[in-house]
Amino acid sequence: MSETHVRRRRKRMSEMNVVPYIDVMLVLLIIFMITAPLMNLGVEVDLPVGAAEPLTDRGDPLLVTVTRNGDFFLDTGDAPQLVDGETLTQVVGAIAERNPQVQVTVSGDRDVPYQFIYSAMVHLQRAGVASVGLMGDPE
Repeated sequence: MSETHVRRRRKRMSEMNVVPYIDVMLVLLIIFMITAPLMNLGVEVDLPVGAAEPLTDRGDPLLVTVTRNGDFFLDTGDAPQLVDGETLTQVVGAIAERNPQVQVTVSGDRDVPYQFIYSAMVHLQRAGVASVGLMGDPE
């Protein structure tokens, strides 16, 4: 036999090549590790419990959260932002000018002193908000 006629037979690989799957898995893991901390967009508060009826849904409400130490967080649909009272009045006032029927909800920890909730409602009244709802957990 001459050299040109000698052919090697290749064995078929019976094993699956998992390297591309591992690469995809690692990329997905990195994506989830980056985005997971961003998923917690709310401010953690322990809402009071009550048997109130839920408000009718008129779109996405503005959410003002009052923490135990009296900080205000304003959530306009993005991530909640820490604001002071004057900034709360200005930002909500600008939104209320464009949309007088804007729905504003105040949430606060069940241990927040009433003074802090009242202060948030005063700032919202100065901003020109017609009605304010209070958020709580159902019984």
